[in-house]
Amino acid sequence: MKNVTKIKIKNLHFSYDQKNEAIKDVSLTINKGSWVAVVGPNGSGKSTLAKLLVGLLKADSGTIHVDEIFLNDENLTKIRKKIGIVFQNPDNQFVGVTVKHDIAFGLENQLVPQPEIVELVDKYAEVVGMKENLDKEPYQLSGGQKQRVAIAGALAMNQEIMIFDEATSMLDPEGTREITNFIVKLNEEYHKTLITITHDLELARRADRVIVMNEGGIVMEGTPDEIFAHSEMLKNIDLDIPFGLKIYEKILQDETLKNDKELVEALWAYSLKK
Repeated sequence: MKNVTKIKIKNLHFSYDQKNEAIKDVSLTINKGSWVAVVGPNGSGKSTLAKLLVGLLKADSGTIHVDEIFLNDENLTKIRKKIGIVFQNPDNQFVGVTVKHDIAFGLENQLVPQPEIVELVDKYAEVVGMKENLDKEPYQLSGGQKQRVAIAGALAMNQEIMIFDEATSMLDPEGTREITNFIVKLNEEYHKTLITITHDLELARRADRVIVMNEGGIVMEGTPDEIFAHSEMLKNIDLDIPFGLKIYEKILQDETLKNDKELVEALWAYSLKK
């Protein structure tokens, strides 16, 4: 399954002001059922890339194909049926009066019959653990709960690809753990193709593949193990490396401890543990 191309991006360019490019010649292939983490500091272009993928922005040049469908004005509706996106601020994406209305919003726009909408809302509210909150209004929910409602709406639309654009950055630690665990579940149990846009390398280490962006371009890509082996480069572009890797590097600075081969190997394995 993961050898089947789901998204293909080729020579993508985009500028907000026609002077400074926010996306510079980005080419990328994402396979079906895989989890790709796109990481980078603020202003690196990663969120711009997410908006280009769902057609919220239009590329200056280059191409995007989803399931071999070319992303253009004519095919935009087809593409958006395939891709769901959860944004950074949960308050900005809650469009319904209550939880059940919010989950139903996209289905109503697609003119899904009412009995089917009711069934789908109940089903996916239960999947994300919000069945008991269907009649609650936004002010009664935590940030993590609002993110789960957004995920339920995307699942109800049966979108095969889900993009999380800094979806945990405004949540407290409990909310972050909650959404991170659910992202893992979406990939492992529901076999969704996932793109997580983040500056959090603790989240990125859970992915199959990591794309590192800086100043609008891709500067490195590979498995989490391969990427974290270049910790100096990550630090040079202001990315905070995972806690386990920090411990490993501290050990290597100690003349006595760094000669303990068993300890060093154990800490390296721990630093890469998902």
